[in-house]
Amino acid sequence: MAGLSFCGNNVTKNAYSVDTGMLNNGCFVDALNLVPHVFLLFITFPILFIGWGSQSSKVQIHHNTWLHFPGHNLRWILTFTLLFVHVCEIAEGIVSNKQMDTNHLHLFMPAFMGFIAATTSVVYYHNIETSNFPKLLLALFIYWVLAFITKSIKLWKFAEYGVGVLHLRFCITALLVVLYGLLMAVEINVIRVRRYVFFANPQKVKPPEDLQDLGVRFLQPFVNLLSKATYWWMNPLIIGAHKRPIELKKIGKLPIAMRALTNYLKLKDAYEDQRQNAEDPEKAPSIWRSMYRAFGRPILLSSTFRYLADLLGFAGPLCIYGIVEHLNKKPVKEGSVVPYFEVYFMSSNELLQNTSVLAVLLFLALVLQRTFLQASYYVTIETGINLRGALLAMIYNKILRLSTSNMSMGEMTLGQINNLVAIETNQLMWFLFLCPNLWAMPVQIVMGVILLYYLLGTSALIGASVIVLLAPVQYLIATKLADTQKSTLDQSTERLKKTTEILKGIKLLKLYAWENIFCDSVEDTRGKELTSLRTFALYTSMSIFMNAAIPIAAVLVTFVSHALINKSKPSSSEAFAALALFHILVTPLFLLSTVVRFAVKAMVSVQKLGEFLQSDEIGDDSWRNGDMSVSLEACKKHPGATKAINRKQPLLYQMDSYEQPARRPLRPNETEDVAVKVNSGFFTWGSNLSTLSDINICIPTGQLTMIVGQVGCGKSSLLLAMLGEMQTLSGKVYWSKLPVSEMLHEANSCFETDGSFEETRSKNRYSVGYATQKSWLLNATVEDNITFGSPFNKQRYKTVIDACSLQPDVDLLPFGDQTEIGERGINLSGGQRQRICVARALYQNTNIVFLDDPFSALDIHLSDHLMQEGILKFLQDDKRTVVLVTHKLQYLIHADWIIAMKDGSVLREGTLKDIQTHDVELYEHWKTLMNRQDQELEKDTEIDNCQTALERKTLRRAFYSREAKNQVDDDEEEEEEEEEDDDNMSTTTSRRSKIPWRVCWQYLSSGGFLMVFLMVFSKLLKHSVMVAIDYWLAEWTAKGNVPVNGTANGNVLVNRTAYGDVLVNRTAYGDVLVNRTAYGDGPVNGTAYGYAPDFGNVTRDFVNASAAAVFSNWTNSAAGLPDSYYVPVFIILCGAGIALCLITSLTVEFLGLSAATNLHHNLLNKIIHAPIRFFDVTPLGQILNRFSADTNIIDQHIPPTLESLTRSTLLCLSAIGVIAFVTPSFLIALIPLAVSFYFIQKYFRVASKDLQDLDDSTQLPLLCHFSETAEGLTTIRAFRHESRFKQKMLELTDTNNTAYLFLSAANRWLEVRTDYLGAVIVLTAAVASIWSSGKNLPSSMVGLGLTYALTVTNYLNWVVRNLADLEVQMAAVKKVNSFLSTESENYEGSMDTSQVPEDWPQHGEIKIQDLCVRYDPLLKPVLKHVNAYINPGQKVGICGRTGSGKSSLSLAFFNMVDVFEGQIIIDGIDICKLPLQTLRSRLSIILQDPVLFSGSIRFNLDPERTCTDDRLWEALEIAQLKNMVKALSGGLDAVVTEGGENFSVGQRQLFCLARAFVRKSSILIMDEATASIDMATENVLQKVVMTAFADRTVVTIAHRVHTILEADLVIVMKRGNILEIDKPETLLENEDGMFASFVRADM
Repeated sequence: MAGLSFCGNNVTKNAYSVDTGMLNNGCFVDALNLVPHVFLLFITFPILFIGWGSQSSKVQIHHNTWLHFPGHNLRWILTFTLLFVHVCEIAEGIVSNKQMDTNHLHLFMPAFMGFIAATTSVVYYHNIETSNFPKLLLALFIYWVLAFITKSIKLWKFAEYGVGVLHLRFCITALLVVLYGLLMAVEINVIRVRRYVFFANPQKVKPPEDLQDLGVRFLQPFVNLLSKATYWWMNPLIIGAHKRPIELKKIGKLPIAMRALTNYLKLKDAYEDQRQNAEDPEKAPSIWRSMYRAFGRPILLSSTFRYLADLLGFAGPLCIYGIVEHLNKKPVKEGSVVPYFEVYFMSSNELLQNTSVLAVLLFLALVLQRTFLQASYYVTIETGINLRGALLAMIYNKILRLSTSNMSMGEMTLGQINNLVAIETNQLMWFLFLCPNLWAMPVQIVMGVILLYYLLGTSALIGASVIVLLAPVQYLIATKLADTQKSTLDQSTERLKKTTEILKGIKLLKLYAWENIFCDSVEDTRGKELTSLRTFALYTSMSIFMNAAIPIAAVLVTFVSHALINKSKPSSSEAFAALALFHILVTPLFLLSTVVRFAVKAMVSVQKLGEFLQSDEIGDDSWRNGDMSVSLEACKKHPGATKAINRKQPLLYQMDSYEQPARRPLRPNETEDVAVKVNSGFFTWGSNLSTLSDINICIPTGQLTMIVGQVGCGKSSLLLAMLGEMQTLSGKVYWSKLPVSEMLHEANSCFETDGSFEETRSKNRYSVGYATQKSWLLNATVEDNITFGSPFNKQRYKTVIDACSLQPDVDLLPFGDQTEIGERGINLSGGQRQRICVARALYQNTNIVFLDDPFSALDIHLSDHLMQEGILKFLQDDKRTVVLVTHKLQYLIHADWIIAMKDGSVLREGTLKDIQTHDVELYEHWKTLMNRQDQELEKDTEIDNCQTALERKTLRRAFYSREAKNQVDDDEEEEEEEEEDDDNMSTTTSRRSKIPWRVCWQYLSSGGFLMVFLMVFSKLLKHSVMVAIDYWLAEWTAKGNVPVNGTANGNVLVNRTAYGDVLVNRTAYGDVLVNRTAYGDGPVNGTAYGYAPDFGNVTRDFVNASAAAVFSNWTNSAAGLPDSYYVPVFIILCGAGIALCLITSLTVEFLGLSAATNLHHNLLNKIIHAPIRFFDVTPLGQILNRFSADTNIIDQHIPPTLESLTRSTLLCLSAIGVIAFVTPSFLIALIPLAVSFYFIQKYFRVASKDLQDLDDSTQLPLLCHFSETAEGLTTIRAFRHESRFKQKMLELTDTNNTAYLFLSAANRWLEVRTDYLGAVIVLTAAVASIWSSGKNLPSSMVGLGLTYALTVTNYLNWVVRNLADLEVQMAAVKKVNSFLSTESENYEGSMDTSQVPEDWPQHGEIKIQDLCVRYDPLLKPVLKHVNAYINPGQKVGICGRTGSGKSSLSLAFFNMVDVFEGQIIIDGIDICKLPLQTLRSRLSIILQDPVLFSGSIRFNLDPERTCTDDRLWEALEIAQLKNMVKALSGGLDAVVTEGGENFSVGQRQLFCLARAFVRKSSILIMDEATASIDMATENVLQKVVMTAFADRTVVTIAHRVHTILEADLVIVMKRGNILEIDKPETLLENEDGMFASFVRADM
């Protein structure tokens, strides 16, 4: 009993007597304090345990947090403070109790119960809140009141008996009174607001809108404070990712406050307010100010968190200082025993001398510091994301209103707009992320320097100046890095362009055996790119080196100068405190250079944005409603200022009518019979010269109007002028009015009704169906492109598809009309694209249809069909007003009204009859043109026919090999292996969390073993040296002034730890730093910066080796050796450390570089030498991705990640090694810590990878949507679909932002957890060292251990983060490797090149014996047992239906396909035995699709540079091109653009012929070579071939039989067999023969 009495067993005085009055017995007062706590526990436990099951009042809502009571956050903060104060009270009680003779439980027992009660109160509160049952809060209210009263009594008694502020217990009690008072106030406030008790009518509350919507999954704003701070609500998501991948569905929608629309309105209001309140209306509103007004508050909040975290950062070092200082000392008693209470009262200082208390404080400080830091990051990131959403919406709105002349005159290119979206908005977002650093860093630097000076005097300032002087160098390196990155980018763009050309023309390159020439040119560009990458690597490693070396240099300078100036050495306490402070200083200085760079970039971005937002807009187009004519004033541009046009309409149009008649009844006669009328209009494209002058026209309602005229006479401009896209200099455009009843029904909010983004489906009657000349497609399915947002009507859709003859094309697509087309889908030919655009204009239910030269890319049959079915039948039946611009005069007979234009003005207008009678000259002119057109027509019919057939054939070819493959997904094959076992959950789980070691090994080995060895060796060595420096410093400062008695020794030590502290902070920052990358891989070398300086690393063996020596030194601290012995060694060690920093950073970067070089080289060679089948099966986009995205990752992202990973891992290991060496008992605690760390990283890596993929995959559609909109502006505006497109943009932005928010929340989740683990490590290390301090452990060693413990905190999350990044980046290596395993063609052959005669094949005799060919061993043969004999010099024609094997036969001559039986013998040599290079370079072929490469004409004809100019000119003459080439500037050296776009298809085909003539081969194969040439040219060609190749063997594969009627021999093929073979005359005699039927069909 004696041990544990509540009031102590003091014999002299009866502790339990109350003679002097109840309240004067201190012990009774303490007992009274127990009452409220016990009361709370008794009341709440039954409710907590029993009540929840039966709560009927739980609102049915799936979120477990749905409504915060008033004062929620304040309550949590107060409760946490309360808990902290209780901990202090417990500590104070226990320490005081040790001073007494017997145990006085009343000193700490009530405090302990208070701690439990406070914890219970918050759990209880949370449960009440989630079940929304506020009546139960009454219990808490009573508790706060009781606790407040009992504590006040205690305080009053203390004051009465003269216990004052000097006594710690008085301060604690006073604090508790204040806290209980505040909590009571919070509780009263809840009653006041919610009226749940004492009031008659309780207030009804509804959960926030977001939480009623089950789609919102981002709960950060709605959970309680604890969950917010630790990201607890993310657990289900992150742990669930392990079972099945996170998809878009899982992350749901954004809460309303974070949606782009909400933020856009905030930003826009701030921007517009400035515009309205400005004194000078001409001045542009400042974007900075608008950003500050819209998003300033969260940034201030974040900065507050940041300051708190930084200040707490200084607590770590101070605690360690205290621990080491007081480790082996008895605390000095400063307290006293106060009469009346008969217990000991301690002073505040005394508590802080207790090492155990300091250890706990250190732990709490770390936990808090990390929590605040992460909160600060989170708030800035969230604000940054909100800002980006708002800016994107702002830019998009502006794009929709940009004046067309801006786009066409090139003032605002697509590239610029894409940059604004992809680069500038991100720069601003990044700037916002780094923003709090701008004001947090100066404070930190100032504090650090003051403390340093206080410790070491002037020498510290000398050291600090080293850091300050080297900071500009850091900045310089950073800017250089950015420049190098730009040049690298240019080189890689160039390389990609060349690679794309090669891949597009790969068939030709192989047939002509030119692969190697082109391959070398890519390698050449790659060489240049590698040179700039080398520079990049050099600067990156310099940057890493500076980060690691500056702290060492500063420490070196400081201590050496201290030894020289003061002639004494610092005590170890000073030394290590100084060390720590240097680390705190270094980080902000490095960061400063980054932040400054980003600030500069942000300034530039804001300037660009400002210019863009000020650029010209198109006029207000309310006149298209017909409710007013637009006068000159409304549209005139005021130079300079852009008026903000208020787009609020009269109420009439704001009535949203959603229903729309399915098919319009035949329209009643319109009120006027003129749909559009232009009066004396002068229109311009931006300059003041009018493009169209004096326009007076009428467009009759419901009729077909045609606009004709020469190229460039302003036909398209006239349409745009009517649509309001041009600037009006003078004149008016009238659109007819509708009867009001219809108007109400139809006309409506296609305008932006200030900020209302409502999608209103009703079509404006004045929406115009418009098909542009240059077709514009969306990246969507064919069906979406045609319906274009209108409701789908099957009947109508089918009619439109037939009218545009799209059915055959749709049938060829792999998924029919659900196939994606556009940039990311399948590339269609020009004609197919144009027909889809026309179909879109027809399908839309608009009154007026404008078609701008819809026939330009169509052949004659399609044009006729479209004219008859589409325009005359479909549109006219529907009584729609049609305006058609065309060059095909033969259609004029169908026109109801004709407008003839010339040089920007109207020449004539009227019906064809009017013109025939009034302007005979014009009519005659048209007639001659029509005759000419008719003749061409007859020729054309055949060409065009085959033109379309050819387009369809190319489509079919593109898909024949991969019908089943989903085009869009390019990672298909890589995923396949992983998906096989999808049903079996457990296997995928384990696979998803595995680190791809094999791939890492492949990557490292491609870097070269020497480099790998160097890297590993130098890293280990560097970390050993770093530890040695610390050790030496400890040895040096501990010597000499250490008398044997413990105290002094203690002293020393202390300081040394200050060092620890150093470390701490250091890290505190590092984090930051790095965090920056944490945010995504934002800034360029984000990582290069992200290096917190390296210090304190240890390798175990080194430590153990010196252990014995060290210990003996510590114990017999003899008078030390002189400074002269320590200083040189210290200098040498520091020098070695600095040198090793440089070496390690270089080895990693250059290892990465050599790996990148080898991987790209192998990839290029493998792909270029792959068999042609590989290119048929693999989508081009997929191959290009390997060369663009994946190569970029391997070049620039893997090396820094690898560097960072190895460094942080080694740091953590060395730190753990040191701690274990100092206090071996730490190893026991290490086991549970290691287990929890393992699980955290395992879960995080999987989730992070998924979220990163989501972020990437949602970004692409967003960027595409922007560029798409900018390209199709006129169409979108004509259709009046602005609001639909805005809606889509907002959805895409929100989706991308959701993914990004979740990704950053996941990063915070990880960091909070690893930081807390780190704090636990520090706590265990501290406790272990305090326990073992009795066993002769020198306190300096304790300092060393704690210092290292603090570094761990920092680097743990880096290990995980880099691991996750590396895993994502290794996927690129994996993809590249998957291509490296493709089989190459067999280039060798069984014959030696020397055995082949120089002039082979000299005669051109061809024997085909029993030939069987297939494309792939798995496929059926395409040629079966073909036998034929061709004499030297014979002209042979091969014909047959599509797919009969004609082209396959031509490929067999070049050994491009798998000849698995039989042989082809040319001039006595079996071609399968020849080396491919030899075979292919001796034959010539002309392919059906002409391929030209960018470069000069000479390069296209003769890339090997072997021929003379005369020979080239001769070839051009034969091909009828000589005169045309002569006319070009540069002649043979004239430029050919990419794909030969600057020549027509026919000319390109002729160049291909010339190319075949240049190679003087005795065998020429023509594969449907004349498909894209008109008849006249073709006849010339046939003659040329007959003459120029008179003595050579020519094999022609014909698509039109009449071309081979003159041949010597005709082969007719069917299904891979030869059906007929003979002279054409003989074959024609057989009337039933296949050939005869072909000829009949072709005539």
